[in-house]
Amino acid sequence: MCYNLDDMGRKIQLAPKSYFHIYNRGTEKREIFINDNDYRRFLILLYLCNNTSPVSIRNLLDKGLTFGEIFNIERKETLVDIGAYCLMNNHVHLLVKNKTENGISRFTQKLFTGYTMYFNKKNKRTGSLFESTFKANLVDKNEYLKYLFAYIHLNPIKLIESDWKEKGIKDIDKAKIFLKNYLWSSYPFYIGERENDSILNKQDFPRYFDNNKEFNEFVNDWLSFPEV
Repeated sequence: MCYNLDDMGRKIQLAPKSYFHIYNRGTEKREIFINDNDYRRFLILLYLCNNTSPVSIRNLLDKGLTFGEIFNIERKETLVDIGAYCLMNNHVHLLVKNKTENGISRFTQKLFTGYTMYFNKKNKRTGSLFESTFKANLVDKNEYLKYLFAYIHLNPIKLIESDWKEKGIKDIDKAKIFLKNYLWSSYPFYIGERENDSILNKQDFPRYFDNNKEFNEFVNDWLSFPEV
């Protein structure tokens, strides 16, 4: 049975069929995404590493596949189900359901190791890029699981209003436009701005939102209150 640490440093069991909030940030809070190509590479890894079989990204890129075409590649069985994700300049949030014994551990090892190798080679550096292997919070309550769809997707607002969680949002319409145009999360898919998102396994999460309108209303409620 696999274990990991949560955000309080407690040891938790990464049990199959359980939901987890996975997150990781750059060592010393350093930037892990410097430009759009870095974000794109991580999204590619997020898709391809969720696979029981190894995949060579170099071979795929050598074939001249476009960014969009890579997400049409058929995978074997996935290791985890991904319900939401958000990439920030110095950290990453994932909402996942563990499918099998060692599923999360295998997936995150490939994901974070693969990205570190890419980043270090590109920037001619060595050593750790991330603060730790990853942190994981067990999501053991339905209310908490639903809440995470707001918490994860609203993270980018801090890029335009750093204190919004404490003081509230000054301009909700501006914040929603910013989120809609933020390319590095699953938020555009949930509001209907992105037709498909191959990274997600939405059907393996509770059906909290029957349509885009219901998700929008859910987000609006959280945008209206501080301390998300």
